[in-house]
Amino acid sequence: MITTNTAEKTDTENPEWTEDMFNEAKPASEVLPKLIRRGKQKAPVKISTTIRLSNEVIQYFKSGGKGWQSRIDKVLKDHVKAHG
Repeated sequence: MITTNTAEKTDTENPEWTEDMFNEAKPASEVLPKLIRRGKQKAPVKISTTIRLSNEVIQYFKSGGKGWQSRIDKVLKDHVKAHG
C-alpha cells in the first residue's frame, strides 16, 4: 500500500532500508532453499563448444532423459582413456 505524505510517497510494505537492516542482511546463498541454489562444482569446468552430431546419436542420448550431454561427455572420455 502506498500512502501519500505531504511531500513524498512512502511504500509501507517495502520501507527504505536502514543502516541496521543492511548490517543484518545475509547473502542469498545463505537464505535461499537448496532447491534453487546451484551447489559447488563437482568436476573441473567444462568448455562450451559447438559440435555437429548425427540425429541418431542425439536422439539416443536424449531418450535417456536429463543429463544426456553429460552421458555423451562420459562416452567420449572413456574413448579417450581407452585409445589415448
